Amino acid sequence: MDQARKLIGIEECRKYHLTGSGITAAILDTGVSLHPDIASRIIGWKDCVNGKERVYDDCGHGTHVAGILAGDGRCRRGVYAGIAPGSSLVCVKVLNQKGGGRIDDVVRGIRYVLSRRDSFNIRIVNISIGTLPHPGDEKEMQLLHWVERLWDAGMVVIVAAGNLGPAEGSVTLPGISKKVITVGACDLPTNREAKTKIQLYSGCGPTVDCVKKPDISAPGNAIHSCNFRYPSLSAWPYIRKSGTSMATPMVAGAVALLLEKYPDMGNVEVKLRLWECCTDTGAPENLQGHGRIHVGNLLRL
Repeated sequence: MDQARKLIGIEECRKYHLTGSGITAAILDTGVSLHPDIASRIIGWKDCVNGKERVYDDCGHGTHVAGILAGDGRCRRGVYAGIAPGSSLVCVKVLNQKGGGRIDDVVRGIRYVLSRRDSFNIRIVNISIGTLPHPGDEKEMQLLHWVERLWDAGMVVIVAAGNLGPAEGSVTLPGISKKVITVGACDLPTNREAKTKIQLYSGCGPTVDCVKKPDISAPGNAIHSCNFRYPSLSAWPYIRKSGTSMATPMVAGAVALLLEKYPDMGNVEVKLRLWECCTDTGAPENLQGHGRIHVGNLLRL
C-alpha cells in the first residue's frame, strides 16, 4: 500500500495537510468490519442482504476496500494507511458472504444512499462490483438507471472496470455507464513465487455503446489493506488483495482529498480534472483510460 501511494504521488496531500476530512464516501460492497483503522469513521450502515442492524462483513472485500479509501493505518504506524484517512464512511452491504449478490439488493442500497445523501452529506460513492452486461436485460438496465441517478443527484460515482479483461469490451456493468468514473487496474500482476507474469485482468473498452472506458487507472495488484478477521488471535491486521476493486477506492480517496481542498467542485468538474491529471503509463488506451491517477497533479490546480 505504501508503494502504491508513492506511485500515485500521494506526497502532495501532505503539503496541503489534506486527509479527506469533512468528506463522506458511501461504499456499496460486502459490508464492513469494525477494524481499528476505520471503525471510528463509520457514520452510516445499511444491510440490504440480511437486514442486520449491527455492522459486519462476512466476506472481507468491503472492509479491504474501505481501508484503501479511508484507513488510517494505526495498526502498523501508518504504513498501510489509506488515501484519505480523515474521510467518513457510509457502508452499505449489497453483496453476500461469497462476494456475489442480486441486482435488487444493489438497487436497494443505491436508494438508501440517495435517501441519506443530505443527512450524511455524501459526496462520493464507491462501487467496486460489477457484472458482464447482457444487452436488453431489464434488471441490468434498472441497475444502470439507478447508478446514474446517483450521478444526477450530484455525487461523484466511482466504479470498477471489472476483472474480466483484457479482451476488448470486457468492462463490467455498471462501469459501462457514460456518466460514472470507471477505474481500471494499471499495474501488471505478478506471481512472486513462480517469478512469471500473470495474464492481465483489468476490464478493457470499448463498451457496447462505443464509449471510451475505463476513464482512469490506478494500482490494483497485491494491495495491503484492512483484514476483516482482525483482531482475532490468528489474524494479522492487513491482507493483500488484487483487482480493479482495489484500484477504485484509490481514486475515490483521491477525489475525497480534491473535494476537501475544493469543496464547491461538482462531479462533472471532478471527472474532467481526473482526466487531465493522469500519467501516461504507455499501456493501451482501452486499458489505462486517460492514464494512471496522480494525486499531485490532481491537487495542483
